[in-house]
Amino acid sequence: MRKTLQFYVMQKIVLIPVFLFVLHFSHGQEGQINIQQDEQITQLLNIYKSVLKNNEYYRIQVGFGDFDKARSIKSDVEQDFPELPSKIDFDSPTYRVRIGRFKTKLEAERKFNEVRAKYPDAMLLKPKKSTK
Repeated sequence: MRKTLQFYVMQKIVLIPVFLFVLHFSHGQEGQINIQQDEQITQLLNIYKSVLKNNEYYRIQVGFGDFDKARSIKSDVEQDFPELPSKIDFDSPTYRVRIGRFKTKLEAERKFNEVRAKYPDAMLLKPKKSTK
């Protein structure tokens, strides 16, 4: 039994330095990636970014409050107007529930009148910059 214990200890003493040696000199894969893309793709992306940057739209704010109240309002709005996208925006110090993405003021005002019948405190907004 004593010889097996000595053999086991000796085996560990030999294997640990071998393992450390291999670990020290082993490296992960190294390489270099070179991506080539057509110049027109870059131009198209720049056009797309400029269009999005200038894209303004109207939204309707239906309510605001703390986060729990905003979630409750959003839930109600999604049931009342399921066709309109709704979103909770944080504008310090409150959370604001906003719906719709209307490209024209006329379209926004038509829906605003409908929304205001259900939510009298609603406001028609025209953000300076579009956010998704």
